[in-house]
Amino acid sequence: MVGHLRFAVAAALSLLLTACAGDSDRFSYLGSGDGFVVGSDEAEIETPNRPMQCVPFARNRSGVIVYGDAADWWDRAAGRYERSDAPRLGAVLVLTGYAGPHHGHLAVVTAVDSSRQIRVDHANWMNDGRIYRNDPVVDVSPDNDWSEVRVWDTRDQVLGSRIYPLQGFIGPSHPHGQTDRIASLN
Repeated sequence: MVGHLRFAVAAALSLLLTACAGDSDRFSYLGSGDGFVVGSDEAEIETPNRPMQCVPFARNRSGVIVYGDAADWWDRAAGRYERSDAPRLGAVLVLTGYAGPHHGHLAVVTAVDSSRQIRVDHANWMNDGRIYRNDPVVDVSPDNDWSEVRVWDTRDQVLGSRIYPLQGFIGPSHPHGQTDRIASLN
């Protein structure tokens, strides 16, 4: 009898705690007092007719014309495009250590939400050839310098647990002074 009562109390407590956590599928809070609110309400996944890779997607979306593997973009952009450690609308975010130490990933900044949170469009994030739009990316570096980030996991509706090193942001200026393609980002 006592065992049944304990089970009933534990079950009721579990239901109450589950009700309190109801918003966790929509928002994650990062850190204590950091003020990060990462929402998934606007993040979307598209399935293109053909699987898409991050490099051609970023090149087409940003107008930053660099070729080669994503891991090589940072070096190849030197002297051709502005490289920065601060996000700007239309810039290409360059991650290192994606899917192994010698692999990179590219994404295009579509919104700067705060000094520590941006949104990006990118392709093949989960190695599935799909396009991820409006994905939140959060600066989790100890010095607030965008050297380490976490990326929203749109499929599971949580902030990803893995921390990625960030090389920085390329562009969005065009090498020949042509206007940025920022207007096409929306």
